[in-house]
Amino acid sequence: MKTSAKQTFRLQNIGRWFRLKYLLLTRAKGGPAMVALGFSIGLAVEMFTLPTAGLAFFLIFPLVYLMRASMAAALLGFMFGKIIYIPLSFVHRRVGEMLLPHGIKGALLQRLPDWLDTFIKFNLKLFVGGVVDGVILGLLLFFPIKWLLVWFDGKRREKRQKRKEQRFLAAGTNG
Repeated sequence: MKTSAKQTFRLQNIGRWFRLKYLLLTRAKGGPAMVALGFSIGLAVEMFTLPTAGLAFFLIFPLVYLMRASMAAALLGFMFGKIIYIPLSFVHRRVGEMLLPHGIKGALLQRLPDWLDTFIKFNLKLFVGGVVDGVILGLLLFFPIKWLLVWFDGKRREKRQKRKEQRFLAAGTNG
């Protein structure tokens, strides 16, 4: 009778799992710039996902591939965007109102019922404002995230160097 090598779930292992995923993310091939770019892409795309009924999410995949960014970081940025979306949606609407021409009347909009016309205009404002705000937020957060990751990596390297020197000194005094 064979036993499975898979361990049972333990609550105390969740912290270790998150730490492992964090380390894999921060030490990703391509470095901090790739991770920060992925986060920025995910955040920018989330800012206009609601007016597109969630279809903007699929834009993450080609953007990450084309810009050679981190997919895991993009998904983290997307989730962070979900947290801050509601307060920022008011800003998106205002930006959209400023950028879109007032009194949009096309042949199609004149034939629509008033409630549908209002719904389309509102979502168009959210979409345009979300795209602009998302790009700005992505650009603003790219550099601080990159610098933080570089700083954390530097601290980690310093710690490793100190431990290495201490081991070397301890081995020299024993031998």
